[in-house]
Amino acid sequence: MTTTETGADAPFVPDTTDATDATDIVTDHDRGVHGYHKQKQEHLKRLRRIEGQIRGLQRMVDEDVYCIDILTQVSASTKALQSFALQLLEEHLRHCVADAAVKGGDEIDAKVKEATQAIARMLRT
Repeated sequence: MTTTETGADAPFVPDTTDATDATDIVTDHDRGVHGYHKQKQEHLKRLRRIEGQIRGLQRMVDEDVYCIDILTQVSASTKALQSFALQLLEEHLRHCVADAAVKGGDEIDAKVKEATQAIARMLRT
């Protein structure tokens, strides 16, 4: 078989005469699908649990519970929120930043800057 033959046995050669550039790539992110989309229900369940912890704190204050016991619960609630934030950040990096990397150009720089600022905010808390 020669390279000029066509058919099922012919090797695949990509057509580069009408190649699209990276800006033409359409991804889930372009369609409004965020990185946390696949775990949305799990995230909502986790946030409801954290909400319950916060309500527990309100109840503890209302019932005049000992300060140290309340602080212990504050610490647990804070850790739960930090853990949630870290998971969300990981999903952002895997989805949104990776999406921008596929596209390249200024978009990747903007997403990396955005992620860096989010990390800085997390570290300040």
